[in-house]
Amino acid sequence: MEHVSKTYDGVVGDCALDDVSLVIPDGDVFGIIGISGAGKSTLVRCINLLERPTAGRIFVDGTDVTALSRKELRGYRHRVAMVFQGFGLLAQRTALENVCFPFLAEHGKVTADDRARALELLDRVGLANKAGSYPAQLSGGQAQRVAIARALSLEPAYILCDEATSALDPASTDSVLDVLRRINADTGVTLLVITHSMDVVEKICKDVAVLVHGRVVEQGAVADVFDNPRDPVTKALLGRGGWGE
Repeated sequence: MEHVSKTYDGVVGDCALDDVSLVIPDGDVFGIIGISGAGKSTLVRCINLLERPTAGRIFVDGTDVTALSRKELRGYRHRVAMVFQGFGLLAQRTALENVCFPFLAEHGKVTADDRARALELLDRVGLANKAGSYPAQLSGGQAQRVAIARALSLEPAYILCDEATSALDPASTDSVLDVLRRINADTGVTLLVITHSMDVVEKICKDVAVLVHGRVVEQGAVADVFDNPRDPVTKALLGRGGWGE
């Protein structure tokens, strides 16, 4: 990301993102942390071009994705999967059918090979025995793992996790983070983890950037930022200072 800004309605000073520059290495687990309203979700939506930056450019593997045509953008989005806080599962479809849905959306049908692939992905997230279960029959952690399996169906190079564990209890959070950690290790997929929890960052991320009012106030390796936080918001998130200090 090079000097990316996002404003709404052209209001001067009303920046959801303000001159954000970040480099996320291939295969990284990169955390974006900040309190509510910091601009985290806007940043994600700019990366997958659900929102167009008002200024700046976003390069992925050397390609300026902000300049892609509509057809090219469709291909790019196949490489960038999303995992949401609210899971986003279809209530009237089983876990297996939810994982198969990207195949249906892409090709208009689900083949036997697609179903076999979906079953492999459910097994990868530890839910092969829940293939016939509906979302209402799953716990929150199980539903999120189904969502992760679905995100993997089209073999993305990048997975954007937007507060993927914030609706989960601690045990479910750990199970989801363990799945994401193993997927990153096994496949090399790049994970961008959007969160307000320093605990999540500490457990899974290699690098982190702290976002405050749409600006990156510090970034670096997780160990370095945790050991030597500079910004007051970072210190407060770590429990080492008050918000007004």
